[in-house]
Amino acid sequence: MDGWLKDSDEVEASWVTVDLAIFTLRGARLMVLLIDRGLEPFLGRPALPGGYVQKGETLREGALRELWEEAGIDGGLLHLEQLGAYGDPGRDPRGRVVTVAYLALGPDLPVPVGGTDAENAYWAPVEELGRDGTRLAFDHSEILAEALEEVRRKLEYTPVATAFCASEFTLSELRTVYEVVWGQPLDPSNFRRKVLRTTGFVEPTGEQRMPSTGRPAALYRRGSAWVLSPPLLRAGG
Repeated sequence: MDGWLKDSDEVEASWVTVDLAIFTLRGARLMVLLIDRGLEPFLGRPALPGGYVQKGETLREGALRELWEEAGIDGGLLHLEQLGAYGDPGRDPRGRVVTVAYLALGPDLPVPVGGTDAENAYWAPVEELGRDGTRLAFDHSEILAEALEEVRRKLEYTPVATAFCASEFTLSELRTVYEVVWGQPLDPSNFRRKVLRTTGFVEPTGEQRMPSTGRPAALYRRGSAWVLSPPLLRAGG
């Protein structure tokens, strides 16, 4: 069987890459990390950060290395998980390349610094992408769209929204995450009631934050739950 595969003209050599859809909130806007490619193919085109998995690397190790090399960001500080595999023939003009996409989330991440084959690295507002007709390199526009919907879905059923917050946060800050990612306003009282009745979603720290004006706000941290029950559903979802 192995000999047949080696000699078959139905099988070709394949390469494995990793790509990262990295989201953060900056100035109450949902941002995704992009690079401008410094090499062919798609020289100068915006793309998700990523690259080939090196010999001896796990997929996760490759993703973390590419994130550091191309953008100067420590992926160990992020919520990082696999999104899916993408291997349509022709997705990469260099040959048959299968990419494993990762989804990464973090709070107010720093300004990235481009490196290796990235000519430039920057945060781009998600709502503005595609307005001028520009598509990302390879199939990264499709990967980004699926990553965005996955984040929106996970906010409904898991406490992953806390990954956009600092280690301690107010319920107002948590609500802002939902409003920005979902693109819809939420009633503050209703949101507070839903969050606090969901066992294990958040837990109080016992501390308060003193604002410049108004009353002090209670601080919370992520709780122990991995699944929200009941879920927080989007309007129209």
